Amino acid sequence: MSTDKVRSTKLKFKGEKHKRKRKNEGDDEDRSGRRRKLEDDQELEAWVFPDDPTQIRGPSFIIHPSDPSPICVTFDSTRNRIILHCFDRDKPEEEKDKASLLERVPTEVSQVWVITRVAGASTINLRTGVGEGKFLSCDKHGLVSADREARGPQEEWTPVILPDGMVAFQNIYEKYLSVDEAAGGVLQLRGDSEEVSFAERFWVKIQSRYKKEATEEEKKKKAGIVEEPSGDEASVNRMYQAWGAGRSVVSGTDKQEIKRAKKEGRLAEAMLDRRSKLKSDRFC
Repeated sequence: MSTDKVRSTKLKFKGEKHKRKRKNEGDDEDRSGRRRKLEDDQELEAWVFPDDPTQIRGPSFIIHPSDPSPICVTFDSTRNRIILHCFDRDKPEEEKDKASLLERVPTEVSQVWVITRVAGASTINLRTGVGEGKFLSCDKHGLVSADREARGPQEEWTPVILPDGMVAFQNIYEKYLSVDEAAGGVLQLRGDSEEVSFAERFWVKIQSRYKKEATEEEKKKKAGIVEEPSGDEASVNRMYQAWGAGRSVVSGTDKQEIKRAKKEGRLAEAMLDRRSKLKSDRFC
């Protein structure tokens, strides 16, 4: 078989300029646009540290710099309990992750907590990212759990950003969330610390898109574009938490009061109409 290069059968004339193939510029633009969009999406999904308590929202990763192995707060949906998972505790020394604690990101959904905040409130709610979505709560005895499907005062936490960037969580009883060592060396969360020390300090990571969102909202507030919510709690509950497919359900006594108010209003309107008619007849 001949190894000579196959020549083109297209006729060429002497002096004819060779035309080079040009790529479609539109394809290059589309490709660069898709690449730019992918980079932007990856940047928004990056895990970053909050600079302000208002930025603590959305999917969050909570870790504690315990020694000798740092831990992260996770939720075991099978056993329905909070687990303080130690990084690399069961791995041999050569297989341990050498990444810095501040460079770590969640590797499982159980390590992610979804933080929500009522508009205008300084407190937050922490909900599990797996299972049915249970809220992190603390009772008056300092017992911390995540087994409640509804939020209330015991499910409210006030995040406090410390000078070094770490975060402390204060509950409704003005006590702080902490990592405590129980009998047998088992680590657990408690909520009865009076002051912030090493055990009460956590690193919290949020996604970049939510930090950017909070920053934009703060800029709009300072510019006067967004007004602070002025409705009280009762009006907000009636507006957004009505029963009966959006209807406000009231008691029998309330219904009687409403009927009486309507009747008195109709009587007042009738009396005004009669007075205006008498006046018009007098001047005719």
